Amino acid sequence: MSYARQMLDSYPGARNVDAGLLAATIDALTDCFQACIADVDADLGEQDGPNLVKCIRLCLDCADICSATIGITSRQTERDPNVTRLLLEACTAACKACGDECEQHAPYHAHCRVCLEACRRCEQACGQLLAAM
Repeated sequence: MSYARQMLDSYPGARNVDAGLLAATIDALTDCFQACIADVDADLGEQDGPNLVKCIRLCLDCADICSATIGITSRQTERDPNVTRLLLEACTAACKACGDECEQHAPYHAHCRVCLEACRRCEQACGQLLAAM
């Protein structure tokens, strides 16, 4: 069981969304954040680094948005669903853009393939949580 799920299960108040779905989204956000940061580092070490500038920028944007979304979705007390919804929408868009860019480099760079998979999983998880809100 993930730490996100353990924390949600220990929350003393009522939740407006399924704990399993919320925990899966937080886990996907965390994985995507980490994959994007690691992909940036790997991109910077590649010989064709200048060709990866767009990938680096999108990974950094995606990581920042995932980080903010992790914080907002992890807090349950007095949360504003409108703010949560907007961040999930932004995260879905960022994950799609980053994943699309990583997909172009995935045949040549394994780290871009891993980031692509994390972005697609996060995009799907955020979309599912949005649909449940």
